[in-house]
Amino acid sequence: MKILDPPAVRRWARLAADTLGRARTEIDALNVFPVADGDTGTNLHLTMLSAAEAVESLPDDVDAAVVWQTLSYGALVGARGNSGVIVSQALRGLAEVLKDGSDLRAGLLRAAVLAREAVARPVEGTVLSVLESAARAVQDVDSGDLREVARQAAGEARAALRRTPSQLDVLARSGVVDAGGAGAAIVLETLASVITGSYSDRYDVPAPTSRVTPMAEVGAGYEVMYLLDAEDDAVAALREELDAMGDSLVVVGGGGLWNVHVHVAEAGPAVEAGLRAGRPHRIRITYLAERTHRGSAGRGVVAVAAGDGIAALFEECGAVVVRREPGTRPTLPAMLAAIRQAGSEVAVLPNDEGVRSVAAAAAEIAREDGAVVSVLPTKATVQGLAALAVHDPLRRFDDDVVAMTDAAGHTRYGHVTVADREAMTSAGLCRPGDVLGMIDGDVAVIGGSLDRVATMVVDRMVAGGGELVTLVTGAQAPPGLAARLAEQLRGTRPDVDLVVYDGEQGGYPLLIGVE
Repeated sequence: MKILDPPAVRRWARLAADTLGRARTEIDALNVFPVADGDTGTNLHLTMLSAAEAVESLPDDVDAAVVWQTLSYGALVGARGNSGVIVSQALRGLAEVLKDGSDLRAGLLRAAVLAREAVARPVEGTVLSVLESAARAVQDVDSGDLREVARQAAGEARAALRRTPSQLDVLARSGVVDAGGAGAAIVLETLASVITGSYSDRYDVPAPTSRVTPMAEVGAGYEVMYLLDAEDDAVAALREELDAMGDSLVVVGGGGLWNVHVHVAEAGPAVEAGLRAGRPHRIRITYLAERTHRGSAGRGVVAVAAGDGIAALFEECGAVVVRREPGTRPTLPAMLAAIRQAGSEVAVLPNDEGVRSVAAAAAEIAREDGAVVSVLPTKATVQGLAALAVHDPLRRFDDDVVAMTDAAGHTRYGHVTVADREAMTSAGLCRPGDVLGMIDGDVAVIGGSLDRVATMVVDRMVAGGGELVTLVTGAQAPPGLAARLAEQLRGTRPDVDLVVYDGEQGGYPLLIGVE
């Protein structure tokens, strides 16, 4: 790859968002500076997710300048927390340079400069140090060698992250690296992955080496954030006013739109300062010592469904359904709207591993509004159906979540699909048109007949034990497939109960669950 073209930018934004989603809990555990509120990983994930969804909403034929501008805007309006605001400014720096060319080296330098300028009182050993070290490390690399620039920047970001405890005493005392720096390292490492084509499912987050300062030790005060419509010349006075009120001040943006973040003893004056400068909106105030719970009454379940028949099943059981097409994931606004509709205590069933990060992000936002939300680890539709079957709104919420999680965990899942390309699988080489039988996410059977592969998958799944088999037929299922499988089961396992649903899902002629 010689340039970061629009498809590459989209891939990077999504990969960075998904990776931060998987790592967010580990990054949250590192969070001791500037306050130990345990949300840096979550904030970075939400920031990058906003950027990814912004560029994915664009038509395929837009040019690079529009994609980069949209990426920057999406990060700005979705930025959350101190580190999220700083990273959004770093993305703006990349966008300013790369929208007109492919000089990643210059883009990284601009990103580091803008990030530092955004912080009223810069501190070493933070995300700023990681970004600056990565930028400095590539200044002697040939600017035309995009792969080498990306590799060296990612490698130095990781090295700089490991140095942060030696630069900031609170990190050393707590036995952690900087949480914001860990997120920035992942952003640069995923960028290198896209440029070099060397993808990874996992990017390590250094674990704490000693006791981390708990949230209870955070002093009283408020985190105030808002977007601000204001003329550029009004922002300097706002910075000065907010800096005198509190700390952790970060103001980023330009062109009339700004994102403001500050920690203060009293929230009202910080908002009033924004009113004097322009028009604040999307105002978010968080009490740093504790989070209050205020939400609408009611217990509910949100389920993600890929197929009209599956959606109808979940709705009949009382769930609020978020629809998606097979192979895609729902948007963050759609997930959040469903959670808010469901009530103040909500269990979320993602029903797909790729959906979990979006569900977790929406849950975190809903929690800030006072809702109690639990995202269950359902990886397949049949696990979601099993969980919903034991849902009892009259139980204590925690007990209900445990029961639903247990039901999902005791449900093995499989499906039958048709390969669309040649690939090496755990069952051997498959070619386009081959029928694949999947069990618990791995290819277990490869064959030429959908009936034959489906029979083999069901036989293997019930061989390990089970009392209930659930079959969900898809839009491409051959007529009579479920009836033939039922006849087969009656002959081999007459002790097993069978339930058949018409899911109407695309992409998967058959979904299988064994409880």
